[in-house]
Amino acid sequence: MVVEILSAVAVAGGAWVAASLRVVKQYERGLVFRFGRVRPAIRQPGLALLMPFADRLQKVNMQIVTMPIPAQDGITRDNVTVRVDAVVYFKVIDPVLAAVNVQDYRSAVGQVAQTSLRSIIGKSDLDDLLSNRERLNEGLELMIDSPALDWGIHIDRVEIKDVALPESMKRSMSRQAEAERERRARVISADGELQASYKLSQAAATMADTPAALQLRLLETVVQVSAEKNSTLVLPFPVELLRFLDANTPKKEEKPANNGQVAPAPREPDDAGQAS
Repeated sequence: MVVEILSAVAVAGGAWVAASLRVVKQYERGLVFRFGRVRPAIRQPGLALLMPFADRLQKVNMQIVTMPIPAQDGITRDNVTVRVDAVVYFKVIDPVLAAVNVQDYRSAVGQVAQTSLRSIIGKSDLDDLLSNRERLNEGLELMIDSPALDWGIHIDRVEIKDVALPESMKRSMSRQAEAERERRARVISADGELQASYKLSQAAATMADTPAALQLRLLETVVQVSAEKNSTLVLPFPVELLRFLDANTPKKEEKPANNGQVAPAPREPDDAGQAS
């Protein structure tokens, strides 16, 4: 009889202990509700002792949560229809507020993020969505963080993932980018021609002062062309080079016709018209 009583007490004690002990993990915090009222003491990671049938333990995850925001359709300030999606990183900083002030803080943060994303689309231009995302991310973070603080939530960061454009807008932007690249190519080509013209004018001035430089340039051109293994070479001869050669070539003296002998002068006819 005593053994049965002791066994019953042991079983009851084991059930009491099992109902009183809970394990809180390292990344969690435990809230104790005693008869529906939250206790001020937050249970830290480890073994938590509860009052059976009176206390209820609710665990709150303190890790950073990654929540994707579904793609939202909107019209930008410059009347372009876009589709934008983003991702929100947040974590619980006050487990009491997260458990008491809002029914489901994950769903609440998701809804606020969607409405804030649509609002930021309507306030921005297309160029801002494509090139100035850092500022838009900061604006989204502030818009979501303001109501989330009342729920014990801290928004760590918000990132815009993708901006989907209509096909017509993609073609227009492609043509614009192609025209811009062509404009840059023409400007670079024009700058190159301008610099080359300056250099050519300086070279022409130098060759005009020293005609021998023109001859050396001509010989260099002949060497370059002959390196192509051409059998026939047609090369224009500059007038300046002809003048230079004519000015620097010594003129030959005229030689007499009879090897240095002077020819006799012709006689004048006499009065009779006969030659003497």
